[in-house]
Amino acid sequence: MVAIGILVLSMISYADASSVFLSPLKQIKSGIMIQDIQCIEGMQLVLKAEDNSPACVTDTTAQVLVMRGWAVNPSIQTTNNSMSKDVFNRSGNILISDQFNNRVVEVNPSTKNIVWSFGSGNATLCNPGPGSVIGTNDAERLSDGLTLIAGTGLPAGASGLMPKGCVDNRVIVVNQTGQIVWQYGQAGVAGSGSNMLSAPVFAIQLPNHDFLITDQGNNRIIEVNKTKQIVWSYGPTSGPGALNNPNSAELLPNDNILIADENNNRTIEITRDGNIAWQYNDTGLQTVAFASRLPNNNTLIVDSGHSRILEVNMQKDTVFQYFTNNTSKSNPSPLPSNAVRLANEETIISDQINERVIIIDSKGNTVFQYGRTNLPGAGPNELNWPYTAFVIGDYTGQTPPPPKFDSTSVMP
Repeated sequence: MVAIGILVLSMISYADASSVFLSPLKQIKSGIMIQDIQCIEGMQLVLKAEDNSPACVTDTTAQVLVMRGWAVNPSIQTTNNSMSKDVFNRSGNILISDQFNNRVVEVNPSTKNIVWSFGSGNATLCNPGPGSVIGTNDAERLSDGLTLIAGTGLPAGASGLMPKGCVDNRVIVVNQTGQIVWQYGQAGVAGSGSNMLSAPVFAIQLPNHDFLITDQGNNRIIEVNKTKQIVWSYGPTSGPGALNNPNSAELLPNDNILIADENNNRTIEITRDGNIAWQYNDTGLQTVAFASRLPNNNTLIVDSGHSRILEVNMQKDTVFQYFTNNTSKSNPSPLPSNAVRLANEETIISDQINERVIIIDSKGNTVFQYGRTNLPGAGPNELNWPYTAFVIGDYTGQTPPPPKFDSTSVMP
């Protein structure tokens, strides 16, 4: 059905533009190379995985087809001009912070092969510093193939494989080779002063090239510029705005900040001057791990303590919910830690203690899974407490990074 759909899309698209463009198949028959095929405006070239035939589809459709492994992007080629599915930074790949394995992995969802990784992958090794990270709670793909990583560290007793824990406390940006090109915080040092963090759990790069860091141990959200100066912060020590273990922060289009205030069991939207503009603190919430504002202005919330993902509107009505502990072999309390709505209306979820990343459709059906349910490991198709997962190239409901990484912020 999908393969037929690609061809139908192609024929429909070109029926109204035949005077301008030939169909992809006709372009090939006329002697045009695959990589030189032209699509009409708003369409993207893909090749069907089953027979390598070309078709032009919308960007959203292309992303879905590539992510499912039903099509490939012809712009990604190996040096011998043959197609390669396992390519670094390919749109549709999945970036996972594999927390207790002390690594970040980029996975091809079609082959389930790891196409890139950073960190040791060793759950027993305490070595924060160059080339390594401890207790990764977040990883975000930036422009230019760079990766922003929160080295949260592990407290004593969190992992049976590292009973004494291991301190990290850095937010780092690494390139494809694993070189750290920007860093805030010091490996193995905790604090709240200049260039110091305490259990940073989440970080994003803002459109102005600054970094917004969720500094959980200090109960604050800080904005740090390229020269490592704090240019804005939020973290009142008392009153209704006081945070209690914040777990994520996203910049909204209106310049407000949406915060998952984990141990206060709420999601709050604050203005830049620190006023609460909106909040959801329903008594049914327990441990709010993540929150994002969707294009329809609803808010997607990870109610971790109840193993639930829910979507609420601005009137605070629940319009969607999904429980991650209802599937076969599930841990009774998997503590999902992250969920992101994708452009195709599916939702990617880091189901932490279930040791898996899943994608569900709008009806709650699982359409993809990486990791073996409730079975930790570091081998093929194995994870150990995955904390976040994002589809590369899809920033629906998230703060998109600037189109170019600011090279002037690169460390000497």
